[in-house]
Amino acid sequence: MDFKKLIAYQKSFELAMSIFEITKSFPKEERYSLTDQIRRSSRSVSANIAESYR
Repeated sequence: MDFKKLIAYQKSFELAMSIFEITKSFPKEERYSLTDQIRRSSRSVSANIAESYR
């Protein structure tokens, strides 16, 4: 079984993509600080699931 079939992984990936789309509407002055932090933290959830599965 592949980690991509895990429901937790699928949901975290979908959420990370949603967060990415939402953060596109953030103000320009937040583009490199707050936006970057939010995007990195949302991606780390699915990355941690994939890493722990191995």
